[in-house]
Amino acid sequence: MSMIRDLRAVVRPALRPALRKSGAYGSYNAYDPTRDASASSAVVDCAVYRDGQRLEDETCLTPHEAMLRVREGGGFAWIGLHEPTEEEFAGIAAEFGLHPLAVEDAVHAHQRPKLERYDDTLFTVFKTVHYIEHAELTATSEVVETGEVMCFTGRDFVITVRHGGKGSLRALRHGLQKDAELLAKGPSAVLHAIADHVVDGYIAVADALQDDIDEVEIDVFSAPAKGSPRGSDAGRIYQLKREVLEFKRAVTPLLRPMQLLSERPMRLVDPDIQKYFRDVADHLARVQEEVIGFDELLNSILQANLAQATVAQNEDMRKITSWAAIIAVPTAVCGIYGMNFTYMPELEWRYGYPLVLTGILGVCFAIHRTLKRNGWL
Repeated sequence: MSMIRDLRAVVRPALRPALRKSGAYGSYNAYDPTRDASASSAVVDCAVYRDGQRLEDETCLTPHEAMLRVREGGGFAWIGLHEPTEEEFAGIAAEFGLHPLAVEDAVHAHQRPKLERYDDTLFTVFKTVHYIEHAELTATSEVVETGEVMCFTGRDFVITVRHGGKGSLRALRHGLQKDAELLAKGPSAVLHAIADHVVDGYIAVADALQDDIDEVEIDVFSAPAKGSPRGSDAGRIYQLKREVLEFKRAVTPLLRPMQLLSERPMRLVDPDIQKYFRDVADHLARVQEEVIGFDELLNSILQANLAQATVAQNEDMRKITSWAAIIAVPTAVCGIYGMNFTYMPELEWRYGYPLVLTGILGVCFAIHRTLKRNGWL
């Protein structure tokens, strides 16, 4: 079997140009070695790593030059791109034999986190999440911002495609370059570092979201500020719930791919690196539990907020009803004495008017005291 794999590794590079011309890899143009790929704004970095060390003999390598050095002396190439267009990515896709479906996903983005295998290439999609600092949480505050990192992992190459203004992998690359022993494990070490970096970002965002949720919870169950009616926090709660839902869409689908990378043996993943994916999967599972808890807690807070608004409305209606009952007494008496009949009781009596007023005030006072004792006022 090992002889057959070695034969395939030798024959496939020779067959790829013919396959591209015949359209086996789709409608992508063949890679032009004279084209300066580093001049494109999409190529962020392109380097060759051998024995855990970055080869610094050449600067501004093109992807084609990087693969020539890998095929000549071993190691692997790591090519980083940021929001490439179809034209910018076509040559690289043809050079590395990337599957057209994976290339389409990488260019157009807005993909669900997933892990797919195309021949001798793993295609992994990560959703990056970043917390947006804000002075005060409002009904229109944007709390989390998402981006995407796609990773093509082969035997001798790693291609990362990043979408979004944040989530740069430059610091990650520099950190890996300081750990030659880990980087010597090959492309799967880079894949693990990216997964670990993304999940660490999830943990930081989850901690920040916990603070926002605690703040909203305190505001809901504390006495409202003067002039602020009960239930006025519903907009903030709903906005925070939408942000948590966006966070959940990034975290939940990624758990299964991480479990596959940690449990299922794969030719493209070094066995020593596979153990590290287990730790990433555990951290991701913890974050998923927190996000689900956030969603349930926000549901409870929203229901409590709406219940408080309903109670406040009922209290207002009881007060209105109570005052209407009190006002009904003088209204009824004055209505009776306003009928202008000639013969009515106490019309000719000197103390009739003060007596009626005293009676009205007495009845109103008794009603007010009864309602107040019963909690209606």
